[in-house]
Amino acid sequence: MTPFRPSVLAVLMIAALGASGCSTISKINPFQGKGEPKEIAAEGERISIVAADQKLEPAEALKGVDFALPPVGVVADWPLPGGTAEQVVGNADAAPNLGIVWRRGFGKGSKDGANVTAPPVAADGRIYLLDAEATISARDAQTGAEVWRANMRPTENKRDKEAFGGGLALAAGKLYMTSGYRMVAQLDAATGRVGWRTRTEQPIHGAPTVVGGRVMAVAIDNTLMTFDAATGAPGWTYQALSESARILSSSSPAVSGDTVVASFGSGELVALRTSNGNDLWNEALSRASRNSALSEIRDIAGRPAIYQGDVFAVSHSGVFAATDLRTGQARWSLPVVGITSPLPAGDVVYVVAKDGQVICVSRESGQIYWMRDLNAGYVAKRKGGLWGIGGRKVGKALWSTPILANNRLIIVGSSGQLVALNAKTGAVDRRVELGAPALIGPIAVGGMIYVVTDDAQLIALR
Repeated sequence: MTPFRPSVLAVLMIAALGASGCSTISKINPFQGKGEPKEIAAEGERISIVAADQKLEPAEALKGVDFALPPVGVVADWPLPGGTAEQVVGNADAAPNLGIVWRRGFGKGSKDGANVTAPPVAADGRIYLLDAEATISARDAQTGAEVWRANMRPTENKRDKEAFGGGLALAAGKLYMTSGYRMVAQLDAATGRVGWRTRTEQPIHGAPTVVGGRVMAVAIDNTLMTFDAATGAPGWTYQALSESARILSSSSPAVSGDTVVASFGSGELVALRTSNGNDLWNEALSRASRNSALSEIRDIAGRPAIYQGDVFAVSHSGVFAATDLRTGQARWSLPVVGITSPLPAGDVVYVVAKDGQVICVSRESGQIYWMRDLNAGYVAKRKGGLWGIGGRKVGKALWSTPILANNRLIIVGSSGQLVALNAKTGAVDRRVELGAPALIGPIAVGGMIYVVTDDAQLIALR
């Protein structure tokens, strides 16, 4: 396997957020530090919705039981980070042979404090990408040829030189960008010409969601911000609880009808009215553990997914839950530590845990059909040093949010592999060597699958 590079780890570092909200990265990593994170919830502030003795294991009652998946169909466009406003795409007809047909570099990769974090988006035969230094490029979806390029990195403020993150979204022929450089912008999707730029007080590490003429994005200080899609004028905001420790990766809101659901570094899952930001319900996906100080990092780093009236989300604190969209009532929960987005599909919902377990769960009951450990057979190693002494420990691979294509789960990882699992059984159907680590979930458009790697390559499979 390809070694687990430090640049991939940087995306998952934990930062202490100062009151100033400066976008310069504070590289404090409690995975290697001493003691617990500074901000610990007081007794009674958070209530665990997962029983302390709850275990992850397939249900005896579901052994040999079949379940339905959505029908296979071609996905024409992928305009938002999760494909649609609800952050759910069906069963794509794409790349059945998983053969790599081309790869194209598109800019600065993850290195020297900069990180590639933006999922690609696609429409009208083009793929849009954001590199580690805020350069956007539009590529021909069939050949990978560059159509246009726009450097969106601000030059007026030197303190932003180490900022990273953000993302892209498409709507009505316009491309919208959020940025760790404290900026939201609109560009013409055909030409790359900038329509407007709006400065923000805080960096934005996650991609925006654009629905109904409104741009929505979560800033690093746990503020959900909105902007007028035509003019960039700021709209209503929602402030979640602040956190001093979080994962340096942010979620994108999900929208269904007149409800937007956003997740935050505080572990809060919040539903609001899209028109005015009025609070509908708030649920904390929190599960404290006396054996791990890292459970106090409550971040919901993956996108919430809305599917058939339920919201699915997983937290770093160890809660994977289904919540009724209308009432906010938890329907079921499982003790899963995750930094990815769940994938509901037909009768089931899939989630990739941080330890590499892929879990297939009954969407109605929360019972487990099957589990597959993508890191099975892992042996701890060290890179560098002398005769096995010193050097850097190479950890288990981290794996991306999955997509469903031709009844297979497609997942990429920091090991530099793409893995295809049988969606019904979890059996490994295929492994493809990508040649570089990848943590951003793939997308499926027009019969092809596209993967963005950590070193800023776009890989096309068909």
